[in-house]
Amino acid sequence: MFKGESVSLSCEEIGSAGWTLRRNTSRETMTECGSDWWKSPDSSSCHTDYIVPLDSGVYWCESREGATSNPVNITVTDGPVILQSPVLPVMEGGDVTLLCKTKTPPSSLPAAFYKDGSLIRTEPAGHMTLHHVSRSDEGLYKCNIGSNGSSPESWISVTDKSTTTDTPPDSSVLLPFSSLTVSPSSSQMFRGDSLSLSCEDEDSSAGWTLRRNTSTGTRTECRSDWGRSAGSSCSISYMTIWYSGVYWCESREGVTSHPINITVTDGPVILQSPVLPVMEGGDVTLLCKTKTPPSSLPAAFYKDGSLIRTEPAGHMTLRHVSRSDEGLYKCHISGSGSSPESWISVTDKPTATATSPTAPTLPPVDPPPISDSTQLVFRLICHLVVFCPYCISTVLMVSLYRKRHTGNDLPVSVGTTPPTQAEQGLDDDYDDVDNDVTTEHHF
Repeated sequence: MFKGESVSLSCEEIGSAGWTLRRNTSRETMTECGSDWWKSPDSSSCHTDYIVPLDSGVYWCESREGATSNPVNITVTDGPVILQSPVLPVMEGGDVTLLCKTKTPPSSLPAAFYKDGSLIRTEPAGHMTLHHVSRSDEGLYKCNIGSNGSSPESWISVTDKSTTTDTPPDSSVLLPFSSLTVSPSSSQMFRGDSLSLSCEDEDSSAGWTLRRNTSTGTRTECRSDWGRSAGSSCSISYMTIWYSGVYWCESREGVTSHPINITVTDGPVILQSPVLPVMEGGDVTLLCKTKTPPSSLPAAFYKDGSLIRTEPAGHMTLRHVSRSDEGLYKCHISGSGSSPESWISVTDKPTATATSPTAPTLPPVDPPPISDSTQLVFRLICHLVVFCPYCISTVLMVSLYRKRHTGNDLPVSVGTTPPTQAEQGLDDDYDDVDNDVTTEHHF
């Protein structure tokens, strides 16, 4: 855009995600739209009647949960020529029209178009169309109109047909086993410092690539013009203020790690603060550091522009942080100056996964030990329960027997009558048999 133009940005949402418009520029990072830079009727929209080059940077919408929209990179120039190009990634296979425009009419002048510094072609009407774009068409584009001059460069992204968006770091699609590590671990750096970034994961086949969004380009990979790539790592030997921005790891499937925000300053003071969100309930130590020794000087610490306190050794610890501790922090060392502001995020403690209301499976529990006296009583009761029926039945039988013996104990005789004469004849051979037999039975 040309300096002095008006711009309106709005986060269009579905539901109650609570979107906030933020931006990264060369002078500030993660700042919300507000009266300090643009008019804001609410947190999800922003407007300015007069944009300036210092407003160049990356703009995006962010929900209260930390999810982000696709970023928009805006370049503001005080020059006479701009290149109008898409602010969002272009779908693979589609067409893209680029317009080379002067600040004063006429705009339809012959223009030369360049990609990554190489001339593509010259168009007499000042506009060029790229047909059926592919990933090979991604790059930095600019245009030149004769005696008027050249436009700034703009990055054009191309997204696969298989994906709906080519998003920047989004906390809603984080991969649990990927992380971006930074050495030194600080969200602020001095110009001229070196920096190493590495994508650490448990899946070596994921194909991680380090990317960044800065005021000079979006979704750019680690490459020779700003870093030295070695696999999934990137080394930057000399940080400049133009390297301020958002860095993240991205797999070939488009999954991203948690983003980190790095600010590079040409000033004398930085605030060393965590590059990743802090777990709720943890402690955070902030260090106010000067570019030249000594570093342990008294420093005043601020949050959202308000003084917290002054620490004599130049470092401050926030204990048991909560969501209320989120905000923009900076520090000041008397006689040296102030650091840039850095955003500190606080994440909730992990909660247990909700499950359906089923009966819990409890582990087996051993019974409590039983004392000797208790065991003795228990055995006695068992013996009584087992033998009492026998004792009772025996007593009842004896009682019944004695009752019958005392009242009805009479002998019962069974006798045989003497044989008849016929029988006598048959028994003559048995003279030794006593015919008078009496048998007595007692019951």
